[in-house]
Amino acid sequence: MESFPTLALMTLLPVLGAVVVGLVPKRRSELVYPLALVVSFLPLAIVGYVLWEFEVGRPGYQFTQRVLWYEPWGVSWNVGVDGISLLLLALTAILFPISIAASRSIQKNQKMYMVAMLLLETGMLGVFVALDLLLFFVFFEITLVPMYLLIGIWGSGNRVYAAVKFFIYTALGSALMLTGIIWLGVISGTFDFTAILDVPLSSNQQGWLFLAFGVAFAVKVPIFPFHTWLPDAHTEAPTAGSVLLAGVLLKLGTYGFVRFNLTLFPDAAVRFAPWLAALAVVGIIYGAAVAIVQPDVKRLVAYSSVSHLGFIILGIFAMTNQGITGGVIQMVNHGLSTGALFLLIGMIYERRHTREIADYGGLAKVMPVFAGMFLYMAFASAGLPGLNGFIGEFKILLGSYLRFPAAAVLAATGVILAAVYLLWAYERVFTGPIVHKENEKLLDLSGREVLILAPLVVLILFLGVYPKPALDRIEPAVAEVLDRIDAATDYEVPEYGIPENVAGGDE
Repeated sequence: MESFPTLALMTLLPVLGAVVVGLVPKRRSELVYPLALVVSFLPLAIVGYVLWEFEVGRPGYQFTQRVLWYEPWGVSWNVGVDGISLLLLALTAILFPISIAASRSIQKNQKMYMVAMLLLETGMLGVFVALDLLLFFVFFEITLVPMYLLIGIWGSGNRVYAAVKFFIYTALGSALMLTGIIWLGVISGTFDFTAILDVPLSSNQQGWLFLAFGVAFAVKVPIFPFHTWLPDAHTEAPTAGSVLLAGVLLKLGTYGFVRFNLTLFPDAAVRFAPWLAALAVVGIIYGAAVAIVQPDVKRLVAYSSVSHLGFIILGIFAMTNQGITGGVIQMVNHGLSTGALFLLIGMIYERRHTREIADYGGLAKVMPVFAGMFLYMAFASAGLPGLNGFIGEFKILLGSYLRFPAAAVLAATGVILAAVYLLWAYERVFTGPIVHKENEKLLDLSGREVLILAPLVVLILFLGVYPKPALDRIEPAVAEVLDRIDAATDYEVPEYGIPENVAGGDE
């Protein structure tokens, strides 16, 4: 399993495909779209193999490969996958073919668009498998340029402003992380993540390094108050850009917190956890409250991401098995449901060329399939039991209550507010009479559009009804993270259970 470069092939195939797409002559431009779509399915096939061969319950990383590049610095091509990164790889590999399939209407510089999409896929896949800090940073930064181009060239309205704002925010955060990576490499004599785990760091060193990495990840998530770039980027990005931004790019930050901040700097993580939990709760309530008053349906879903990512951060820094496990599976759940909502918004925008809620009303009469799909995704996003959003939010609230009871209670209001802004938006867009004649002859979803959404519909239901296969893969990796924190600090991981006096142990 470890001799064949499975993860290297999976990661580099999209960039090789980008070269092939870029070489397509102008006279054969009709080949660009189908070729890019085929290339995007290749990593999905390899991820399917990795999922099948992944040994559930086995500790450590699997499918590992390490090739030394520069021995004096310990820089290497070092990759591997565990239960935390496995599902995020699957999410990435699923969303890219869907996003490219939804981009058939892109005609402006189509070849450049597809090249940017495939480069972005390589960057995102690489982040989730990199076990060398410099390699991780390279992949982390690779995602920046293609996403900047997607927003700035193929976006709408204030696309240049949104793209520049996105670039500046994330680049500044990344500069801090690079400083931390170099400092950590100097201290430890290597950039190998697994080797650095055994290097003792003082409490002061951990604190500064935690901040250097943490600010970069906080901007990428984004955590309140670093969130202001996100609504603009989401609103102006093309449909596929919004899907990948919400579905995967934001998860680079939450994944970074779990993979690096909790494991490399456990003492600092324990000290900073209450502050991050507080910011997470603020983000949950603030994002939901602002979403309620949005007149633009795409901006509404963008602010909902601020709220939902707050739940994930709260679960991570509760530092309980339930909290982190819930946070990891919620990364996947949010990517599926919010990605689907952005797809649906893109489909109606292509028909009506407006995102203003006031320009709609009564669409269920002329677009019943579209209305049903939107309601299904809204219920998933709001955490309806039986759909994927419920299990993640439930475990996050349960796990965070063990560590931060007040924060968990306040965060629970975000679940209620999510139902308010999503169902109120549905009421205004789909119910009542048709008040604008432009809406009277709108076409319902085509067979191709239903096919694009179908994988997300199935996965949302599957993870809602039977999340056990996902949880079985996540929990052993989470247990390793918590064991690392427990061994390196005085922190005792809270466990869920019935107090003895309640169970009858004390008379």
